[in-house]
Amino acid sequence: MDIVNKDIDGGKAFDWGRTSENYAKYRDIYPQEFYEALVSRGLCVKGQSVLDLGTGTGVIPRNMYRFGAKWTGSDISENQIEQAKLLADKSGMDINFFASPAEDIDLPDSTFDIVTACQCFWYFDYKKLVPKLCEILKENGGLVVMQMAWLPFEDQIAGKSEELVLKYNPKWTGGGWTRQPVYIDEEVLRAFEITERVEFDVNVHFTRDSWNGRMKACRGIEASLSKEDTEAWEKEHKALLNSIAPEEFDVLHYVAMAILKKK
Repeated sequence: MDIVNKDIDGGKAFDWGRTSENYAKYRDIYPQEFYEALVSRGLCVKGQSVLDLGTGTGVIPRNMYRFGAKWTGSDISENQIEQAKLLADKSGMDINFFASPAEDIDLPDSTFDIVTACQCFWYFDYKKLVPKLCEILKENGGLVVMQMAWLPFEDQIAGKSEELVLKYNPKWTGGGWTRQPVYIDEEVLRAFEITERVEFDVNVHFTRDSWNGRMKACRGIEASLSKEDTEAWEKEHKALLNSIAPEEFDVLHYVAMAILKKK
């Protein structure tokens, strides 16, 4: 399903379903510190029911399943949900995944203790979504908005890879990240209050192959470019990594979370 947003990539269409297989293979990269930041605050643990919006291939529910919460995941892309179901079933995880735009989810009122959204919150229509969240969350329910981005101005490999994405997709707006808190729109703050912000650096380990796959599965490449342009980018990117990167390396990332409570 093509997504078009004038504020994202200059309005260039993208479809996460086109990169679902590589997304499943290469984008399950959040380190243990990421999940511990949630669990240590009593979030997404046993006794809680959690909905993960924009779940993609189910990275957050699948990795946090061991902490005992009851998980549901939704995503606009049917291909992403198909991969999420395959991976969860393979691991024997009882997670309810379904395809739907976040704004159109149809679930009973007061169902969830927490709603999570990782690396996706900026895609949503807050005016439509916020009333829906208020309905499906229990009294005093929580919203956790998360992101993790490489730091291209501090990490040479990330910076050079990002430059190559922009060569093939000049209007891509997914790069240029610096240390910054999660943005929470005023529309969200009408119904929720921020109780805590969590921010820290992490080094994420890659091989040349896994970093190439991670970059290929970003919005700026496989989700939006033609097959021919994707193949040309990948050929050039692999050559770039062979010249600037060892076989294994760490990439500096920045984690930012906003923890909110329903008013």
